Amino acid sequence: MIRVRDLDFPLIVCWAALLAYGLATLYSAGQTDFATPVATLWKRQIIWAMLGLAGAVITFRLSPRIVEWGTPAVYAIGLALLALALVVGTGAGTAASSRSWLAIGGVRLGQPAEFAKLATILMMARYLATWREPPTTLRGLVPACLIVGAPFLLIAAQPDLGSAIVFVGILFAMLFWAGVRASSLFLLASPVASLILAFSTAAWSVWIVLLFVLLIRLRPYVWEGLTVMLVNVVMGVIALPFWQRMPSYQQNRLLAFLDPEVDPRAAGWHVIQSKVAIGSGGFLGQGFTDGPQKRLAFLPAQHTDFIFSVVGEELGFLGVFIALGLFATLILVLVRIARRAPDAFGS
Repeated sequence: MIRVRDLDFPLIVCWAALLAYGLATLYSAGQTDFATPVATLWKRQIIWAMLGLAGAVITFRLSPRIVEWGTPAVYAIGLALLALALVVGTGAGTAASSRSWLAIGGVRLGQPAEFAKLATILMMARYLATWREPPTTLRGLVPACLIVGAPFLLIAAQPDLGSAIVFVGILFAMLFWAGVRASSLFLLASPVASLILAFSTAAWSVWIVLLFVLLIRLRPYVWEGLTVMLVNVVMGVIALPFWQRMPSYQQNRLLAFLDPEVDPRAAGWHVIQSKVAIGSGGFLGQGFTDGPQKRLAFLPAQHTDFIFSVVGEELGFLGVFIALGLFATLILVLVRIARRAPDAFGS
């Protein structure tokens, strides 16, 4: 039996507000000037919301110790599903050539990467909870990197670079929350910066000099500093071959992210139309369900990747402010709950 006094009402209110806001936006995304399957998706989303609520009630009644005990099995299942997707997975949408979805008889069941995110967070929490003190060297962070690295590599091999990058965020966010020093996180992230900056010889040269100076200031162990420098140099060397082996659609997405105008009719089309939709919303928007970019289907993937553009176009700056405010409130409420958790795993 759930006791009312045990419930966190700010969390429930924020969840309910975001659910209502999301359903309303999804309903609006389906209101176009010609019939599409998107028109009824909001009804399916209500079913998912109810299933999610049922899952929340079950989780609320479970002891955290049971969750912690079952975490290795959940993590193993997540890795197994990712491996299965590499063998029998299918693509979808703009990533039809990837193997990121599991399907039976043509019916898509879901993306294993989504389950793997939760499994990885649980496994990281279980491992980090064993720390008495955060490691002071990068070597102490290797087990955490391996926990996140396994699903990261499996997802990157699909290839689904967007979902894989999320795992990098999970790694650094959880290490930060566990108390790892900012200097250690910086050194851990430096090879990624080196890989990105290597496409400009001048920028990479400046970065290497800056990194060398920072290593002198931070004074890590000699072997650790040499390893960081070596890995950064290696990242600079492999940057061009890495780029050449990357699928063309991923290259175009990265280029369009930096400048959509380089390919306005293809890779940059989505971003350009999204900016037009958001910009046309003004302060109060074009009106609920009345966004012209959306209604005429100029706005692509308006019910998924670019649904935020629907908010900007139809509800304007005010609607965007409310949406971001609700998400910010949710984050703050969750941080408060995490700070008050009775143990490190729960936190």
